[in-house]
Amino acid sequence: MHKTQPKIFLVGETTAVEEGINDFLKHIGAPDWKTDAPSDSEKIEEIMGRLCYRSFGAGLNPNVKRVREGNRTYLQNVVAVKHGSVLEHTVVNFIFADVSRVLTHELVRHRAGTAISQESLRFVRLDDLGQWLPTVIREDEQATEIFVKTFEQLEELQLQLAEHFDLDGEKMPFAQKKIITSAMRRIAPIGLSTSIGWSANMRALRHLIEMRTEPVAEEEIRLVFGQVAEICQRRYPNIFADYEIEMVEGLPWYRTVNRKV
Repeated sequence: MHKTQPKIFLVGETTAVEEGINDFLKHIGAPDWKTDAPSDSEKIEEIMGRLCYRSFGAGLNPNVKRVREGNRTYLQNVVAVKHGSVLEHTVVNFIFADVSRVLTHELVRHRAGTAISQESLRFVRLDDLGQWLPTVIREDEQATEIFVKTFEQLEELQLQLAEHFDLDGEKMPFAQKKIITSAMRRIAPIGLSTSIGWSANMRALRHLIEMRTEPVAEEEIRLVFGQVAEICQRRYPNIFADYEIEMVEGLPWYRTVNRKV
């Protein structure tokens, strides 16, 4: 058994195809349009929003006499008027490592606008259980001892069963090994550390940050999405410009007047 701490890795994001963007701008008669977007995600969202009204410049649409200049100003308006579908065009890809199955069970409730790939315990043998303790347990010496002892006992059962079934034997077929490993996970604790790949469009991501950094949310998922929000504000500052941070019980609460865009 070993102690763990949730870790967040941003591993991918939507990339702009400049050739296609330039060809489109020529097609609509705005070849000189430029943006000061700090990222490809914010650039694509601005383009997708502007094409709705052909607002790349005054005169392209006779009904539009004046256009908002600047990526930040434009996206702030998108958020304020809740034109949320524009934010669905770009996606970010995260890996959450050393998080518990408690967290992943909470996370998979949010399906709209997301993609999920979780470490499979049908294939991955549990021979060294990772453990992260919530504050209420960590600050109580007796409770910590109970948690640690329980994890150690459950880990020992995994090792005993692996030896009983001779899972490392040369004659053990992989298909049978998978069946046994799948059965063994039924006595693994829900609090064990695991990994999950999680992708979301920006609209879904904003919603998750709002819900899962609230003080009423579970502590571990607040910890994780506080770090997700910090990454997103730094990397996509215009999409997340409207959030203010309030510290509650040592964890950040990302608040905005533009909820559920």
